[in-house]
Amino acid sequence: MAHSNPTATADGTPIYWETEPHHHESGSSTMLGFWLYIMSDCLIFAMLFASWGVYGRNFAGGPTSHELFDLKLVAVNTALLLFSSITYGFAMIAAHEQRKAAALRWLAVTLLFGLGFLGIELFEFSELIHEGAGPGRSAFLSSFFALVGTHGLHVFSGSIWLVTLMVQVARKGLIPANVRRLECLSLFWHFLDVVWIGVFTFVYLLGSMAS
Repeated sequence: MAHSNPTATADGTPIYWETEPHHHESGSSTMLGFWLYIMSDCLIFAMLFASWGVYGRNFAGGPTSHELFDLKLVAVNTALLLFSSITYGFAMIAAHEQRKAAALRWLAVTLLFGLGFLGIELFEFSELIHEGAGPGRSAFLSSFFALVGTHGLHVFSGSIWLVTLMVQVARKGLIPANVRRLECLSLFWHFLDVVWIGVFTFVYLLGSMAS
């Protein structure tokens, strides 16, 4: 419905301007804000990758990446995270089709893959520290723990967020607000997947080959 906003001329005659209402899609501001957050996270990981590029070969006479990394274990961990993105995609398909039970099942599978990823990463960190290859051993290990650890913290945060949304969906169903929140988490989860592909390629694969 148009609205009339009166103004006056110099002689006091009113002039009416017809203005049309502006309609904004529900949730658009939420998605815009989340995209801005994702871009800020991109900057954080860009700096961490840059630090790895500078310090990734400074072993300080200590163990090298070729001596420390278990590529088979890392490949399993990578597969877990990749599969978690696929299962989250299935959860989103079910959510858009208003299939609550199926969405919750796929979200639960995604959570299990995410927790498996975190478990293997914590095991890797504990083994490195046990071997005397902690973050204080060399610049190489400092940059490694900073980059991989930051990614792991993001996966941990995403897992908590995932549990929270599962509770919300179980209680309130697939209302538009919950679907929008699932979409935001989907962006975040796939973003972490892309970052990990970079970590696996540049830190583990190329790091082991160049050592």
